[in-house]
Amino acid sequence: MTEKDKCVPGGCCEGCSCETEEDDADFLTLEFDDGEAVECEIMGVFEVEGKEYIALIPQDGTDDVYIYGYKEIGEDEFELIDIDDDAEFEKAVKEFESLTVEEE
Repeated sequence: MTEKDKCVPGGCCEGCSCETEEDDADFLTLEFDDGEAVECEIMGVFEVEGKEYIALIPQDGTDDVYIYGYKEIGEDEFELIDIDDDAEFEKAVKEFESLTVEEE
């Protein structure tokens, strides 16, 4: 995946030369075990200790951000992976927070 593929509205990272429009945002629908479905905007993909993660913004009126493991499985196809390990999840959240602070 190229850096341009990881771009999000406003730029994907510090020094990003990509120009994206909010209208170009990508969305996906999460379906939970209880049958609930939530439309989410893909905020971006980031890496922590060699693993990739994805940040999703649910379009449900909350300020929540969902963090999942991310694995490409083909051209324009990827898999979301639940993060079961609390320590791994905390590292991913910490990195996500540091990246979003840098963008402000």
